[in-house]
Amino acid sequence: MADADDVRRLALALPQVVEIDSEGFDFRVADKGFIWSYPERRPGTSRLIRTDVAVLYVGDEAEKQALLLGEPEVFFTTPAYHGLPLVMLRLAQVNVDRLHELVTDAWRMRAPDARPGPATG
Repeated sequence: MADADDVRRLALALPQVVEIDSEGFDFRVADKGFIWSYPERRPGTSRLIRTDVAVLYVGDEAEKQALLLGEPEVFFTTPAYHGLPLVMLRLAQVNVDRLHELVTDAWRMRAPDARPGPATG
């Protein structure tokens, strides 16, 4: 079972990653976000920053649909993310090794010229 501390550790182990000051976590490379805390929108109230759910950059609609259809217990989306190459990831539904793979893949898509550091999962 992964958590926000695992996200932080794995993201910061990658080259050129910057953590943006936020209520949860927010990681970028080359000024492009690749994983951050889910800002859940609740009708009639302010948004709730969920550190148990990560928004993950996936690159394109085909990858998004593959994840959503293949592992609905792990990944989901909302109407606010329609048409965007992003999925929400339930951290408690993945182990640290899988999280490492997902974070590294998202980072690679946002920083294609960069090389990952050693595995830290």
